[in-house]
Amino acid sequence: MKVFCGIDWASDHHDVAMVDHEGTLLGRARIDDDATGLQQPLDLLTAHGDTADTPIPMAIETSHGLLVARLRETGRPIYAINPMAAARYRERHAVARKKSDHLDAMVLANILRTDRALHRQLPADSELVQAIAVLARAQQDAVWNRIQAANKLRSHLREYFPGFLAAFAHTREGLCLPLARTVLTAAPTPAQAAKLTRAQLRSLVKKAGRKRGIDAEADRLREAFRTPQMRHLPQVEQAMGLRTLALLRQLAATCESVEELTAAAVKSFDTHPDAEIITSFPGLGSLTGARVLAEIGDDRSCFTDAKGLKAFAGAAPVTRASGRSLSVMARRIKNQRLAAAGYLWAFSALSSPGARAHYDRRREAGERHTAAQRNLFNRLLGCLHHCLTKRVHHNETTAFPPPQFVTLAAAA
Repeated sequence: MKVFCGIDWASDHHDVAMVDHEGTLLGRARIDDDATGLQQPLDLLTAHGDTADTPIPMAIETSHGLLVARLRETGRPIYAINPMAAARYRERHAVARKKSDHLDAMVLANILRTDRALHRQLPADSELVQAIAVLARAQQDAVWNRIQAANKLRSHLREYFPGFLAAFAHTREGLCLPLARTVLTAAPTPAQAAKLTRAQLRSLVKKAGRKRGIDAEADRLREAFRTPQMRHLPQVEQAMGLRTLALLRQLAATCESVEELTAAAVKSFDTHPDAEIITSFPGLGSLTGARVLAEIGDDRSCFTDAKGLKAFAGAAPVTRASGRSLSVMARRIKNQRLAAAGYLWAFSALSSPGARAHYDRRREAGERHTAAQRNLFNRLLGCLHHCLTKRVHHNETTAFPPPQFVTLAAAA
């Protein structure tokens, strides 16, 4: 008799339900979110025939947390069901739209009973790649937080100190530049910045880590800060300067976090066996490679073909056909982190002759930049899946054969 288990996850407790192949409830329990509570579902599974050779599959609405981590260590097949999908299944069991934790656990168990083949099992990733995933995602979050903090500070400076923004408008880092943060900390208002002497500016430039062109940079900043501009009343300006210092501390903290997490993610990624294969691709360095590996994992049975990986990353389009209506659109439901890493990867890969030629052909066919870049990402993902499966490095000629070779092969 086949048995299926569903777990309704919550912050402090979890509901467990077990059903047989006909949907009959075999057992239920409410467990606490601690080590003692974890043993209860394991005992319940064992009582219903769970063994190492025939493990009972389990469904839960999350793929993170201590409960999932401990269950994955036992080697049981675990399926992370999207809460939106589980809500649709609930309507099959409760027309009146009633809801309870026990009902949700039963719904999850019945999902495996009826549609197990339609859902993906959590991959059996190694401990190293799980650690890389934690670091790479934290680094990506820190970068997004840094952008948000810099935008808040930029918006505030635009209200009372536009001259400072103009002084650093030519730099790529903008307000995240160490020199910009150092100078703004010393002079957060236009009045204080205008009083900075040449010697003080030289000291600030050195403090920020500049090694060359110190005098020229000090003179440039002195001239920029003394350029006449519109000003608020003195007390208002002083208050806005205090708010700037508060926003600046937040930006400095995020910048420091980005640097620390970047170093840790790169260090862990470089020790992984797949690092050499991933970084052999154009546009993939250690940091972007760590982000890609964090999302696809190192369990190669997770994606049996490149098509599944492309859909997971959002690179493959979605076709909608009904009668005579046919439309091909970009995929919206995807792994957002992998898609963000893919955008950077495809853009950096344009330095490769083959990737650039592929991109140019898509542009000449009438596609916009985003669509052509997404198509390039789709192509690169297929190559990455092949290289990781076959354990070979990326080959430019094989991945992007010259047009004349493609024409001859088609004619043959």
